[in-house]
Amino acid sequence: MRIFADLQVHSRYSRATSKNMNLKELGRFAAMKGLNVVGTGDFTHPDWRKEIRKDLQDSRGSGLYRLKEGAFQVQYMITGEVNTTFQFGEKSRRIHHCLLAPSIEAADAVSDRLAKHGNMLSDGRPTLRATAPELVDEVLEADRQCVVFPAHAWTPWFSLFGANSGFDTFIDCYQDRSNRIFALETGMSSDPPMNWRISQLDRLCLVSNSDAHSAWPWRLGREANVFDLDHLTYHNLVGAIRDKDPRRFLFTIETSPAYGKYHRTGHRECEVSMSARDARHLDDKCPKCGKKMTRGVEERIEELADRPEGYVPENAIGYRHLLPLSEIIAPVIGEVEPGSTKVWDKYNMLVGKFGSEYSVMLDAPKAQLLAAAGPEIARAILRVRNDDVFVEPGYDGVYGKLDLNKPPPMKNSVALGLGQFV
Repeated sequence: MRIFADLQVHSRYSRATSKNMNLKELGRFAAMKGLNVVGTGDFTHPDWRKEIRKDLQDSRGSGLYRLKEGAFQVQYMITGEVNTTFQFGEKSRRIHHCLLAPSIEAADAVSDRLAKHGNMLSDGRPTLRATAPELVDEVLEADRQCVVFPAHAWTPWFSLFGANSGFDTFIDCYQDRSNRIFALETGMSSDPPMNWRISQLDRLCLVSNSDAHSAWPWRLGREANVFDLDHLTYHNLVGAIRDKDPRRFLFTIETSPAYGKYHRTGHRECEVSMSARDARHLDDKCPKCGKKMTRGVEERIEELADRPEGYVPENAIGYRHLLPLSEIIAPVIGEVEPGSTKVWDKYNMLVGKFGSEYSVMLDAPKAQLLAAAGPEIARAILRVRNDDVFVEPGYDGVYGKLDLNKPPPMKNSVALGLGQFV
């Protein structure tokens, strides 16, 4: 059974998150997207846990949950994210971590232990005065079935390898608790081939999640994980990640890393961005104003890479580059916003025809897609499906942008996991 899972989102209790980000809204749009499992996000927030208890019920003892009311057949995993702030060496470190829990009771126990390190009511993603190893101890001592792993590991701020407050090595961050971490979230500005160049990550399973701050389908599920499981349970899903088993963990869904807000080095104020090579030549200084640019993920990976581009490790989990369907339709029909009425009309027609956005993007046969969408939209979808598009790279907080008029860049490596879709 093919399972699509987006395990890291945020609730309306997190800063800069939609006020409509509630569990029913998540279920509605997760079903539209084609997700079978979606994270609740923010389980450390007491008021959000109250809503989880009110709106969700245990799903047949699976360690997952479902809505008490509603027709959506989406399962929820109890998940969260925290920010640890601590001193290491001469720098203040600010690292975000994803948390998975097998039950709401486990989430209670974790939250109780973390409360001594920070204010759980301050934010859905609370800031803790604790080191990364201390966090691992607190979470796993509360419940050993919980999972901790670094969130969006390359983002310039608040991440494991972030250029501004992160580390150069995994073990420096997690110390002697490193062996208790078995996954790493790559984030939107990097993809598996970029991470495969870092040999210290070889034992870790690379996962991808949307980190969505709204439930709109161009945010929710834009990155996800795809499994093949006989029975959908918390333990089976986590086990597929822990074992890094390509028979059960089929592939991750990735946006093009250029789509991410921090892919390239740049300076938003001056509308300047550039390759890692050019940025290093300028010592990361903006050529227009001379200020320090925000170092992009591409450049940061070049700093730490000990392998050439194109290296593929043995038993690597596959990946697929996709983009949100709404953001493919919009430029084809001359719309700027993915949420315009005209885009929604086309989007809903295609999802109604094929069952979900993922079905449109991955499974819809070419002839049927052409008949339903028309030649221009169908060709754009097929180009994205085949990773044959150009994305103007994002930088310094600016999202990348699909440009269907430019030729795609030269490929340095091929996606794994394509066979069943070509």
